[in-house]
Amino acid sequence: MPAKADITSHYTKGDLLARLEAALVEDGVDPAKPTLEALAPYDQFHGRGLEATEELASELKVSKEDHLLDVGSGIGGPARYLARRFGCRVTGIDLTSEFVEVAKKLTARLGMEERVRFEQGDALALPFEDASFAGAYSMNVSMNIADKPALYREIRRVLKPGGWLVLSEVARGEGPEIDYPTPWAATRAASFLQTPAQTRAGLEAAGFRVEGMADKVAQSKAWGQRARERVERGEKPPHRAVELIHGDLAPAAMANMSAGLREGRVLPLEVFARAP
Repeated sequence: MPAKADITSHYTKGDLLARLEAALVEDGVDPAKPTLEALAPYDQFHGRGLEATEELASELKVSKEDHLLDVGSGIGGPARYLARRFGCRVTGIDLTSEFVEVAKKLTARLGMEERVRFEQGDALALPFEDASFAGAYSMNVSMNIADKPALYREIRRVLKPGGWLVLSEVARGEGPEIDYPTPWAATRAASFLQTPAQTRAGLEAAGFRVEGMADKVAQSKAWGQRARERVERGEKPPHRAVELIHGDLAPAAMANMSAGLREGRVLPLEVFARAP
């Protein structure tokens, strides 16, 4: 099992905020006064970017009184989006300290500190009291976690009775394993993909009731086609987070993910589960 430092080093290149600010300037945006829309190509670091976050939000019932948990919150795009859309509170936790630092600064620049906060920590030992959250979600995070039973137990522990969990992840498909690097792992040693059946079994063993499970292959392929068409027209791609985070590694990582999706070796998966 890789050390936590092996995981965080994959996402840490240094000067992330400075690189993001430079990208925003190139886009014609004042980095000191960004909008959620201007940040979206960079701070939605998961498959299909903002489109996937909007789709997830449309499936949820969230009130202003709810407090949500973002497991593996990155630089905070989904947390800020959900907080603005629903008026709720969101707490994000991430293992990568640079992500947390940047997430806090961006949230402050947007004036959202009262509703959105971030902590550096381990998803297998969440620093929260039992029954703290109305709902939790995790977007493209579990692929780095080997001990998924512990992950599911911890999330269930901090959910209120009847609380919901949405997992958006990359699942194992058929055929040989995907080639590396990928957006979530430089090598196979840091990647822990499960089949949809294994994900369901693990959640149920932790006490969750799985209420929905759907692959997002068609949506991912359609999104990829639209992105390619934009680039062919001379426009910037709608999702630039992988390039921002990974730099020179990004082209190979995205090409391997695209090939894995096309060949059915990986499946974008969304799971909706509920605690008892």
